[in-house]
Amino acid sequence: MLRPARTPPRLATLILLSALSVVSLNLFLPSLAAIARAFGTDDAVVTLAISGYAGVTAVLQLVIGPLSDRFGRRPVMLVSLAVFAAASLGCLLAPDIVTFLTFRMLQAAIVSGYAVSSAAIADTNTRDRAASRMGYVASFWALGPMLAPMLGGALDEGFGWRASFWAFVVLGVAAFAVAWSDFGETNTRRAGSVGAQIRRYPELLRARSFWGYALCRAFSTGTFYAFLGGAPLAAVQSFGIGSGRLGIYMGVMSGGFVVGNYLSGRYAERAGLARMMIAGRLTASAGLAAGLALLLAGLVHEAVLFGACVLAGLGNGLTMPSANAGAMAVRPDLAGSAAGVTGALALACGALVSGLTGALLSPAQAAPTLLAVMLASSMLALAAALEVRRLDRRAAAGA
Repeated sequence: MLRPARTPPRLATLILLSALSVVSLNLFLPSLAAIARAFGTDDAVVTLAISGYAGVTAVLQLVIGPLSDRFGRRPVMLVSLAVFAAASLGCLLAPDIVTFLTFRMLQAAIVSGYAVSSAAIADTNTRDRAASRMGYVASFWALGPMLAPMLGGALDEGFGWRASFWAFVVLGVAAFAVAWSDFGETNTRRAGSVGAQIRRYPELLRARSFWGYALCRAFSTGTFYAFLGGAPLAAVQSFGIGSGRLGIYMGVMSGGFVVGNYLSGRYAERAGLARMMIAGRLTASAGLAAGLALLLAGLVHEAVLFGACVLAGLGNGLTMPSANAGAMAVRPDLAGSAAGVTGALALACGALVSGLTGALLSPAQAAPTLLAVMLASSMLALAAALEVRRLDRRAAAGA
């Protein structure tokens, strides 16, 4: 019998739990058409398994944070994993589309895999070391969007759409066992009640440095979502790229993100949060500005567009672990709440920028318009990072 953990979780455990939170989003994407056929419904209805799931995830992040601050990281993680495994089984056995979508929304509980793991890192490390460890976690986390759809496609072709949900059940049970045996409690400053914890949100939201970190992460995320929403249209309209080559190109930004997170893991503890954030935003903004300038000068080539996007991904990887760690370090006793607020804000900003990108793109100027929107979002993130540095210097001078 597995003994309950009494010590903080290992880095490998945090990587596993964080990766599962993103794999749950896209492992079954290749099966959407098969799910629609199986339940005899329209594709638009089945896509609620993506859009509805994302909405529930955003709301849950606001709730899970205060719950983990009040009851501890370990119980919230274990309950979330149990709900995820049970909901996966519900999706697997669902007799109709309504039941399937209901259990799919319950799968969103797995968002705690990333949010609570980040809070646990903040609990057990100094601010700069937390950014380093988050960089390593995020470098593996970023592999999920690249590898999970390939695995899901293979499962669908070999065993049908339900195979992905069998995989979710197995992964959920395995993750629960790992968390039970290697996710000891890290929260030593628990709140008096959930209501009291939520009422303390204004203390966090009044901190200007928190908004600097949170907005830097949010607009960095916006840069990525603009790419997701606009790159397929830009690739086809501006360069006539086929779906096979487009799939490869769509992975390049994630590849840059993985490298950036690895570098953040190596250097964040020594360089400090503000420097890493500014370095990341300068890398992304310079790459996007150079790409936009080349396109406007007449050098219209796919390598220009996606080369700029690689640098944007690299910059995001350098920035986001430090932004996450900084947001949770503003009020260590509200680390879980900070993780929830920053996560929800990032999702909202990503959705907003993605929608704006879709509205602005036109077939004639798709590629330069995409880079312009990405650059604007990246520059706003840079402004937030510079504000963090200004506040840090002012605090140091006051001390």
